[in-house]
Amino acid sequence: MIICAGRNETFKFAEPMGVGLIETSINLTRKCLFDKPDFILFVGSAGSYGEHNIFDIIESKRAANIELSFLQNNSYTPLDNVLESENKFVKNDTIVNSSNYISSNFSLSKKFNAYGIGVENMEFFAVLQVAKEFEIPVGGIFVVTNYTNETAHEDFLKNHKEAMSKLTNSLLEKNIIK
Repeated sequence: MIICAGRNETFKFAEPMGVGLIETSINLTRKCLFDKPDFILFVGSAGSYGEHNIFDIIESKRAANIELSFLQNNSYTPLDNVLESENKFVKNDTIVNSSNYISSNFSLSKKFNAYGIGVENMEFFAVLQVAKEFEIPVGGIFVVTNYTNETAHEDFLKNHKEAMSKLTNSLLEKNIIK
């Protein structure tokens, strides 16, 4: 099953699950309870913490849920905040960080690279968490739309249409979709 976030980030070949960690968790859990898929592939956009360029295609089976306050030693969590899927259908190039907030402080957010975290996507950690609970192999394929800086939103909007086209073409080339 191929899924995506939703709202302005939808694809003809993917089922929307919602934007952010909460909507995605609720809707994907509902889907898995009533029609459990054999695998889940999440597709969508990502913001780069500096090591990946605009329009790069990122594949991952690892996700984190680490907030910016952690990088400033202002918070901690007792939760397992890095997850990895056992699957063979995507490479494990980078860890994708997820938060309900989009980073816009590049000098702070680029510190994620020191932890092996290269990009952020609002939904991917929730997708891995639900897939883990239902013992479903999962992976993600992302296209970088922006850097995590003060122009993140404007750059996302400016690059979004072309990025979605590039992601779709990449999936076609890899025979993931037809």
